[in-house]
Amino acid sequence: IVEPSILIRVNQLFRYGMSAIELYDATRGIWKIGDDRDKAKYAFAVFEGVIREAYSISHWLPGGSTFYSTRGGTNDSDRWEFVGNIAEPAVRQKYINKFVGDRFKYGHQSPIHYLNIK
Repeated sequence: IVEPSILIRVNQLFRYGMSAIELYDATRGIWKIGDDRDKAKYAFAVFEGVIREAYSISHWLPGGSTFYSTRGGTNDSDRWEFVGNIAEPAVRQKYINKFVGDRFKYGHQSPIHYLNIK
């Protein structure tokens, strides 16, 4: 992955057969994430170390700022959510179903991993 991106593990919310909107809601928030989030162009939904979807990030908002179609939100001021769209076909073709599990160190608790941000 060469673009400034964020890998987001959605292991607890992912299930096979979930709709596109359910996966988007699971991926976009609500996260404890640092200021470097604003440098990311893409967010990748990762389940069991494999990219399941790619999103182009429009902007980040405080947690609970937007409506979730398929799950509840939160108004925690320490958390953030992004608004975006499914990434363009070239990005999706390049990254979906690619293994990135090696990017998360063993025992790493955070579901967030930055790529090409700094």
